[in-house]
Amino acid sequence: MVKQTGISPHPDAACQVSRDAGILRVALSGVWSMGATLPDAQPVREAIGRVPKPERLSFDASGVTRWDSRLLAFCLGLVRLAGDAGVAADTSGLPEGAGDLLDLALRVPERKGAARTEASESFLEGVGGLALGTGRAMTNLLEFLGDVALACVSLVRGRAVFQRSQLLGLIKQAGLDALPIVSLISLLVGLILAFVGAIQLQQFGAQIYVSTIVGIAMVRVMGAIMTGIIMAGRTGAAYAAELGTMQVNEEIDALRTFGFSPTEFLVLPRLIALVLMMPLLCIYADLMGILGGFLVGALMLDINPIQYFTTTWNSVPLANFWIGLVHSAVFGVLVALAGCYRGMRCGRSALAVGQAATSAVVTSILAIIIATAVITVVCNILGV
Repeated sequence: MVKQTGISPHPDAACQVSRDAGILRVALSGVWSMGATLPDAQPVREAIGRVPKPERLSFDASGVTRWDSRLLAFCLGLVRLAGDAGVAADTSGLPEGAGDLLDLALRVPERKGAARTEASESFLEGVGGLALGTGRAMTNLLEFLGDVALACVSLVRGRAVFQRSQLLGLIKQAGLDALPIVSLISLLVGLILAFVGAIQLQQFGAQIYVSTIVGIAMVRVMGAIMTGIIMAGRTGAAYAAELGTMQVNEEIDALRTFGFSPTEFLVLPRLIALVLMMPLLCIYADLMGILGGFLVGALMLDINPIQYFTTTWNSVPLANFWIGLVHSAVFGVLVALAGCYRGMRCGRSALAVGQAATSAVVTSILAIIIATAVITVVCNILGV
């Protein structure tokens, strides 16, 4: 019989390793509780790695006087070490109840990222992990967009399955319920644009052109952008939180079990509601922004109300109005897709729901800015 001994730095927790034929025995003794230092597992690691490799790992905890989760953590590490080497583990020698808890811990897979590791990854490992994560994210995104495209085809063919009553509720949530915040923000944006323009135009006696600045800016792009950002923070985050909560409660899995497409049943009505409401909200935001500019022009610059609105009507081309509507429709698609995608890809915890909502807002705003730049370049190329 070959015997090796590993003594803990703490006298109350000790571990002895011995090998008899094909059985590797780990004898535990002393106090295994908070305050005690765990013994070094290196003797066990060396014994498992020796040739011939042991057939079984067994425990003898008859010398343990007091224990808590620290004993379980130590034994769990040894069992997993043996499992990686292909060595069977026998936990019958552990204290009463400890073996059952250890078996339960082994049956439940360890959650990714739950364990803390002391060693930091190298630069190349970080770059590789980022590349693999980006690849997986792009694959998931393309899969989601493909499902949405198929759902839209089913909608056109009249075969999409979702609740019409749910669609009406989503339209109300994305439209009527959003009017107060859209009114306030758009009015304030119009006030700010008019006030900034008035400071400069007053130097040349051209105060009347404040109406032109506010009208073109709001109708062409600012009304759509501000509405899109408001809906990203309000509706997009709500979509992510709703679908994320359904993911946590396994409601989405239940839909798949019953043969319903989660994309058709959950994503499609939200996409339709936001695409329908965004242009209407954009028009309303344009009017509120112009009203804000009118308040500055009438109260600060003493511009005649009729003259202000006449100048606005004559100085804003109809093309700017359609460009603003195109912006708003595109923003509606982007906000709905970002919110639903983050919700559908949410994890299975309350923390993941919050992260999904935050990611939906950030993704939506980033997509709005990029889409604005692309549409602006396209309009410049087309000369509109």
